[in-house]
Amino acid sequence: MSERAHEHRRRHGKRRTAAALTAALGLTGAALATDVMLQPAGAATAAAPAWPSATGTQAVPRTIAVSGTYDGSLKRFHGSGDLGGDGQEEGQDPVFKLADGATLKNVILGSPAADGVHCSGSCTIQNVWWEDVGEDAASFKGTAAGSVYTVYGGGARKASDKVFQFNGAGKLVITKFQVADFGKLVRSCGNCSKQYKRDIIVNDVDITAPGKSLVGINTNYGDTAALRSVRIHGDSSKKIKPCIRYTGNDDGDEPTETGSGPDGTYCRYSASDLSYD
Repeated sequence: MSERAHEHRRRHGKRRTAAALTAALGLTGAALATDVMLQPAGAATAAAPAWPSATGTQAVPRTIAVSGTYDGSLKRFHGSGDLGGDGQEEGQDPVFKLADGATLKNVILGSPAADGVHCSGSCTIQNVWWEDVGEDAASFKGTAAGSVYTVYGGGARKASDKVFQFNGAGKLVITKFQVADFGKLVRSCGNCSKQYKRDIIVNDVDITAPGKSLVGINTNYGDTAALRSVRIHGDSSKKIKPCIRYTGNDDGDEPTETGSGPDGTYCRYSASDLSYD
């Protein structure tokens, strides 16, 4: 699927210990993203945690709007009716739409998953699992430079293109997440009609091949991506690109890839931040 077809619609403090990370789960989304900072480089490779079992199933014919906190108690939600399309059709509605400041937690997204989760502003997505990603797992759409989108725990698999689509402004922090069988983990929109500076932190995550890339950013808009404690499984030949740089645009054209790998400015990581098995 082309960037145009799929996307046109569409900074670190003190390090904390693992115990502090767990305690941070009770914080608001902005506080969680601020407090869950980069782990020390060179964490040992270990197997990804097991996926949870669903406690029940709920069909969702219309988008569920969330303000405040929605706790799904690890029930499986799947689209039906207008949300029942399968695959990656353009313009699908989400199963969950989060208002600015909202939290979605303890949810399993089954198939069909439509366009997953949309965040209208700062949001927290905690312990959410996508069994079979539809158009995207989640899209981040806030327009304020101070927006903070927090993904803590959870996982996604079977994403033929992007897992997280970053269309808006602000900072996306992904911690303790796992992904398998995917195209891109995160893409900063390469050709949205309104463009922003975007910062991405990927920290303490498990990546299982096959996959194409972890992060794609637009250097001409000042995007940054920081990677720490990334454990990559099943990719000893290192085909998955950790960070790809593009020149983005706002007119819908295909963005131009300009390079990949660490550069100290935009793609902020070193070889010791990645481990392979």
